[in-house]
Amino acid sequence: MTGSLTEIWLTGDTAAPMRRVTSARLLAGRGLEGDRYALGGGTWADYPALEKQLTLIDRDDVAAVARETGTDLGPGDTRRNLVTTGIELPGLVGGWFAVGGALLFGMKRCPPCTHLERLTGARLVKAMAYRGGVNAAVFVGAPIRDGDVVRPVTDAEAAERGAPTGPDRPVPCAV
Repeated sequence: MTGSLTEIWLTGDTAAPMRRVTSARLLAGRGLEGDRYALGGGTWADYPALEKQLTLIDRDDVAAVARETGTDLGPGDTRRNLVTTGIELPGLVGGWFAVGGALLFGMKRCPPCTHLERLTGARLVKAMAYRGGVNAAVFVGAPIRDGDVVRPVTDAEAAERGAPTGPDRPVPCAV
C-alpha cells in the first residue's frame, strides 16, 4: 500500500493562514522546517514533542468534509501540513512510514478541535471526527516535494535507517 504527497502546507505563526509550498524539508525531532511547531510555537505546543511535529490528512477526506458541511474547505484550511492520497493514514499510527526520503512514526489520530472552527468559521468537529488525519514524529529528516511516495516502512528498514527499536521504540498515543 503506497500513496503520494499531493500538497505541503505551513505557517510560522499560531493562527496565521497556512501557505502552500511545493517542496520543503522535514527536520528530525522537529517537524516541517519553517512551520510553527518546528519553530517551537503553535496552539498545541505544550503537547509532548512526538505528538506535534507533523500532521497529515487525506485529500479525499477533506473533499468529503467540504461536501458534508456545505463549505469550500480546502486542504490548507485544515491546518494540516501534508496532504496525501492513496494511503490509509489511520493505518500508519503505531508504525514507521516514509514520505520521500524522510522516516516518520505515526503517533496518533489527529481529531479536529474548536480552534479550527474558530479560524474557519465552519462547524467541522463532527464531520472531521474520523477524518482529521494523523500526527507523526520525524526521525530521519529529508527534503520532500509534491509527488513524493508515502509508504509504510518495516521495523527492520526503520532500524537500518537509525530509528530506535526495542524498548526505545516510540509508543503511539491513544486518542
